Amino acid sequence: MHHVSFTLDGIDGAARAGTATTARGSYQTPLFMPVGTRGAIKYLSAADYDRVGAQIVLGNTYHLMLRPGADLIERFGGLGKFTGWDGLTLTDSGGFQVFSLDPKVDDEGVTFKSTYDGSSHRFTPELAVSVQQQIGADIQMVLDVCPPLPSPPDVLRLAVERTANWAQRAKKAHERDDQALFGIVQGGVSETMRAECAQQIVDIGFDGYGIGGLSVGESRDEMLPALAAALEHLPADQPRYLMGVGDPVSLVEAVALGVDQFDCVMQTRLGRHGTALTSTGRYQAKAARNAQLDEPLDTNCSCEVCARHSRGYIRHLLQVGEPTASRLLSIHNVAWTIDLMGQMRAAIVAGRFDAFRRDLHDVWD
Repeated sequence: MHHVSFTLDGIDGAARAGTATTARGSYQTPLFMPVGTRGAIKYLSAADYDRVGAQIVLGNTYHLMLRPGADLIERFGGLGKFTGWDGLTLTDSGGFQVFSLDPKVDDEGVTFKSTYDGSSHRFTPELAVSVQQQIGADIQMVLDVCPPLPSPPDVLRLAVERTANWAQRAKKAHERDDQALFGIVQGGVSETMRAECAQQIVDIGFDGYGIGGLSVGESRDEMLPALAAALEHLPADQPRYLMGVGDPVSLVEAVALGVDQFDCVMQTRLGRHGTALTSTGRYQAKAARNAQLDEPLDTNCSCEVCARHSRGYIRHLLQVGEPTASRLLSIHNVAWTIDLMGQMRAAIVAGRFDAFRRDLHDVWD
């Protein structure tokens, strides 16, 4: 039995427009999910999430289990209630963060030190499931082994073997019928290992499938063939989630291959550093040419920031170091990216996705 049903609302080539239904509500794809690592999207409040058009907001298991702790979140009624967000939530397993800490990994699990106080922690596939069941997101991800790229073949092979083994253990440990569990495909940029891992994870059987370990430093030309090799073996009637990817060209190229959902911290990171994403490309809002411009960040954007504020005003805020500038740019960048996915969906349903893709490349290449 699957805890997520997925129906296709339109197909254009391999690109898909779909509706996924969880125990607590539905979401439409292609979908961009903003990242609320510690229980908040940086510079945004839960009241902003609806206004930017978010359908799912991510939380990070690694950070949330250390601060404030899964027990406390559970006491508040789960991640959504704790953060004041009525929409859907997804927690990643924290594997990516753990593996960035140079942990000790063995067949049973991983040992790492807290970035908060240096304390030592042990994480297993079963514990990752248990913690995420306490946190109570609508979708949780299995604990996987995320090797750095480039890695030698033997390192990738071991990561694939452990990822499949850990996925099997996670599936057995998962007990919440009101919470979906997604498997994760690893394999670096090796098309062979991506295909093998995808087949192994699908054989175990999950509610949806993440593709992890990409967009970690490799070129797009390396990423896309590896992604395609994994997608070829993933079921057509379940959601496919490319983890950690959010730049517009990678988004449109991955959707063209058949990916349904994405997450990335890029939108708010760029916002904090004064960069706006727009229909004419990205630019620095602090640039002198914006000083006297009484026009929005993007004349084609309908977000609340573009409806209310001028480039000249936002440049002034950046010039004087006013934190409101980072907030306004972050709201805009998240809303703009979510709207971009809505445009992709409309293009797929209308059968004009290739034209949309070409137009985006004309602007962003």
